[in-house]
Amino acid sequence: MNKELLAKLRHKKEAYRGWKQGQISREENREIVRAAREQARKAKALTELNLARDVKGNKKAFYRYVRNRRQTRENVGPLQKEAGEMVTQDVEKAEVLNDFFASVFNSKCSGHTAQVAEGKGGDWENEEPPRRRRPGLRLPKEPEGAQVHGA
Repeated sequence: MNKELLAKLRHKKEAYRGWKQGQISREENREIVRAAREQARKAKALTELNLARDVKGNKKAFYRYVRNRRQTRENVGPLQKEAGEMVTQDVEKAEVLNDFFASVFNSKCSGHTAQVAEGKGGDWENEEPPRRRRPGLRLPKEPEGAQVHGA
């Protein structure tokens, strides 16, 4: 970030503080926010363009930028079993998540899933949904040996 962008962001912060204290109007604050946002977008686009242009000569900078933009979450917070006890160990968390997702597919009702009231229809659970082909949807081709021929 260059000094001009940092100054614009500082001005945005001061404008927000002034708006909260009633010193400037909401419209003035919005204009300052929009200008700062636009300048930040342009600076980011310029940085990414320079990195992409120079990737052959400076791979390290490009991959550093990409690595810093990755959003990863490595751990799962504590979970609560159906009985109400908290689980903090990884193996126990895996079991709780497995039970929860298995209950969704096995239609086993638990306290975690929402129940839907029956509608006016009859036996809609055993009905197969209508198959509609969406325009532009390409179905995968079956291998030639997989086709069933009538005898």
